[in-house]
Amino acid sequence: MAFVPGLTLCRRFHEEVVAPLLARRLPGLPYAAGLLDGGSELLGLDTPRSTDHDWGPRSQLFVVDPADVAPMRAVLDAELPAEFLGWPTRFAGGPNVRLGAVRADGDRHGVTVDELGEWLRGRLACDPRAGMGVADWLSAPTQRLAELTGGAVFHDGLDGTLIAVRAALAWYPDDVWRHVVATGWQRVGQAEHLVGRCAEVGDELGSRLVAAGLARDLMRLGLLLHRRWPPYAKWLGTVFAALPAAAPVVDALDDAIGPGDWPTREAGLVRALEAVATWTNETGLAERVDPGVRPFHDRPFLVLRAERFVSALRAAITDPGLRDRPPLGSVDQYLDNVDVLTRPERVRRVAAAVLPD
Repeated sequence: MAFVPGLTLCRRFHEEVVAPLLARRLPGLPYAAGLLDGGSELLGLDTPRSTDHDWGPRSQLFVVDPADVAPMRAVLDAELPAEFLGWPTRFAGGPNVRLGAVRADGDRHGVTVDELGEWLRGRLACDPRAGMGVADWLSAPTQRLAELTGGAVFHDGLDGTLIAVRAALAWYPDDVWRHVVATGWQRVGQAEHLVGRCAEVGDELGSRLVAAGLARDLMRLGLLLHRRWPPYAKWLGTVFAALPAAAPVVDALDDAIGPGDWPTREAGLVRALEAVATWTNETGLAERVDPGVRPFHDRPFLVLRAERFVSALRAAITDPGLRDRPPLGSVDQYLDNVDVLTRPERVRRVAAAVLPD
């Protein structure tokens, strides 16, 4: 079967199969449809390799009346065709079985039906239609926000409700943005001097390891500064490299974490630090800070002294409650565990324990 980008395949599946079926069997029933739940196709990054798991003709349907869920599911279960454009639409096994790795003779199809509010709470532990407070934003992993605002809406028959939800999640309020960027620089400031210290004592592996952590933080910062939700590690480099101004930083980070010696590593870090610092100034989120590097006290290591950016950003926050919070940022700035970050109820418990109300 010829590869078709997932979003293209799923949009056609909705328009040519799902929508006509519902119009015929449940005329007038209001619903929205799209693909917002996860997968590389939501970022436009799927390839033929992606078809071996969780990929195929599928769609998510949303209703506002819970009573509409059962009849829609019944129609879909009974009448969806076995394949679309040569790709199977029904699969054997439970909901977590890899779609492309199982027989196409099962009873599970790729069209889900959910009440919108319940589904949103299952993704975020809140319903954005009621508004996103500071705690809601800081408890939302950026990968989840990338999914919800990526993908596509195929149909919104709920008076634009689904489109409005995505618009509400498009980006942080400015003060939350300042807080999260300040936290990113706080992380950089805590480690930027360690790369040289490791190299000074002959620990090249340790030096590269610290440099790699800084590279990850700088890439996430770069995306945040360009109003892009940072994805999880699989796609972080790909999405960062697609930024219009990223090429010089990618080259710099290649030097910083590559096999070169300490002078090469430091030169790469310097270029990357100064570039992302300049991007910070260009956002206008805070007073301008000199983006040039300088020695780390009297030691022979060049650093940005990133705490200068932390101070400027925190000073620019107008919400006194947020300004007084410690710079811990969003949940995925202090937590890196898939089994927590993919479970909103766990994320909320962790965030509640770490962050003051």
